[in-house]
Amino acid sequence: MIAFVAFSLRRAWQGLWHNRLMSVAATATMVLMLALLSGLIILLTGLDATLKYVEQEVQVVAYVKDSANPQDVNLLETALGQMPQVTEVSYVSKDQALKDFLSRHPDEAEVVNSLPTNPLPASLQINLRDPNDYLDVATYLRNQSPVDRVLNIKQTVDQMVTVIGVLRAVGIGVLVVVGLIVLFIIVNTIRLAVVSRADEIEIMRLVGASDAFIRWPFIFEGAMVGLFGALITIAVLWLGQGPITTVMADYFKVLPVEASATVGRDVALVVLGTGVGIGVLGSYLSIRSYLIR
Repeated sequence: MIAFVAFSLRRAWQGLWHNRLMSVAATATMVLMLALLSGLIILLTGLDATLKYVEQEVQVVAYVKDSANPQDVNLLETALGQMPQVTEVSYVSKDQALKDFLSRHPDEAEVVNSLPTNPLPASLQINLRDPNDYLDVATYLRNQSPVDRVLNIKQTVDQMVTVIGVLRAVGIGVLVVVGLIVLFIIVNTIRLAVVSRADEIEIMRLVGASDAFIRWPFIFEGAMVGLFGALITIAVLWLGQGPITTVMADYFKVLPVEASATVGRDVALVVLGTGVGIGVLGSYLSIRSYLIR
């Protein structure tokens, strides 16, 4: 068994060297596809982390009427706290709302202080267990007498979900196209190797060699193309991890720092498995189409 594997690996290496130009083309295209795959994984990781953070921060904000009875507001706050969709309810008074506004917009202090009364209303800020519960809670609040109006921010989250879905679909589509191109190049690379050794294969068949004995060197050849492409891609990602980390930190500030090592490991494993897998598949399809003639 060991001798057969060693023979297959030696023949695979000879095949790669004999068809150097096609092997380089196949490896380069493999690197391109795996780099796109890596970029998509990293991008979606950041987008998903951002989406989860935004979903956790989704609040139903209900502005309270200035004329509302404080007892009615307290009863409403208690009722909201007992709803299964709600995780937390916070009451923000008019004075606190003004302080929060001035802390965010200190340049507006002079204008606000010149007003005869505090223009900002009190509010109830409700954290949800699931952002999809927004409509139920908002509908409930609109029917309560102390509530003046309910702030609608669900549309922002829905738009973000839509954008992420489009990016994911486009990225997957690009990967599928590039993957098919890689598969096509590998199939033709192995096919050239098969044609160049057609006489040798026929002799092996005449002396009783099985299809498996003939097939495995070519499968190893495709696996080598995938392995080389994966290793080159991983090396490029490792060298570029500094800039990649900077980009992730700048654009996806909510991504946990401790997730970086996990993301890098997962990307490397996916790249390695995908590269070798496509190489093996392309080789298998090529040699199979030849042997069944």
